[in-house]
Amino acid sequence: MAKYKIAWLEGDGVGKDVCEATMIVLKAVGLDAEYIPGDIGWEFWKNEGNALPERTIELMEHTNCAFFGAITSKPKKEAEKELSEKLRGKGFSYRSPIVRMRQLLDLYVCLRPCKAYTGNPLNYKDGIDLVVFRENTEDLYVGVEFPKVPEEMLKIKGMEKVPPDAAISLKVNTKKGCERIVRAAFEYARKHKRKKVTAVQKANVVRVTDGLFLETAKEISKDYPEIAFDHTNIDAMCMWLIKNPFDYDVLVAPNLYGDIISDLSAQLVGGLGFGCSGNIGDSYAVFEPSHGSAPKYAGQYKVNPIASILAGKMMLDWLGEDKLAARIEEAVAQVIAERKVRTYDMGGNASTLDMANAIGEKIASITSAR
Repeated sequence: MAKYKIAWLEGDGVGKDVCEATMIVLKAVGLDAEYIPGDIGWEFWKNEGNALPERTIELMEHTNCAFFGAITSKPKKEAEKELSEKLRGKGFSYRSPIVRMRQLLDLYVCLRPCKAYTGNPLNYKDGIDLVVFRENTEDLYVGVEFPKVPEEMLKIKGMEKVPPDAAISLKVNTKKGCERIVRAAFEYARKHKRKKVTAVQKANVVRVTDGLFLETAKEISKDYPEIAFDHTNIDAMCMWLIKNPFDYDVLVAPNLYGDIISDLSAQLVGGLGFGCSGNIGDSYAVFEPSHGSAPKYAGQYKVNPIASILAGKMMLDWLGEDKLAARIEEAVAQVIAERKVRTYDMGGNASTLDMANAIGEKIASITSAR
């Protein structure tokens, strides 16, 4: 019997391509696991009306963690049709399965390491090494929205400022949600000997919800006196990350702002082909590349699989397989540094599987040398 059971959720488009590449690397490193395929994605929504079928949720409940490829966003015409139906009061059926997964399984940490590997021609600057902690279940992503103001809401004090025809999205930050994401960031910083945590928010304007986040971060920072703490507004953070990326170490933010700065930080270290992500709760986690499904490239084995392979490395870290995880990262770093195998985004012509095989072969040589 395998040591681990992993839900294998390839999803749509190039999700299948990069999952195949990641499997090559996981087998090369010798992870003792059974990979159980699960259904997720746009095709299941079209055929069954559910992009995350109940059988897939049940599968995850009986596995140690999940690995996820990519999801196709709603095509524009479909999105416009649904929005039109919602505005006419007919409901709104499609919701991102990854967002639903995060909330159903309480995967409240979105962990996004952003590291510039030497030899990557896409690095903004060599040496960048940032980690983003994004709260993953609250904020505007709770999905409570109104296409127009409900009559009963107009009776609430302060709502007289809101026009009756306004569309409303609720921003929800809780004390518990703020506490646990901030503490997760500080615990990570302590464990990995990181020097500073920066809380990213907009409390000077969004005074209640972002104010709660900021005050909570200030309180918790006192429990970690050895770690420097500062805070900044989301707009300033975007500017300073471009100007002085080496001034930052661990960033922690509510959901929306975390979404923004994690993509910005990923671009500093090579873009979509290098952006790995972990959705982590207290007892379960889902790991994924942060890119989309890129339908036009599906089945062409063209896209860079390093984001997906590094997500696999994150999965091994979470499982406690530190030595195997380190071996994957070492192999990735060596292949990038050698500058011989490069996918199209890096200026080369290597396929998705060429890159995976090169990393797998490098793992074999590292293993044999020890």
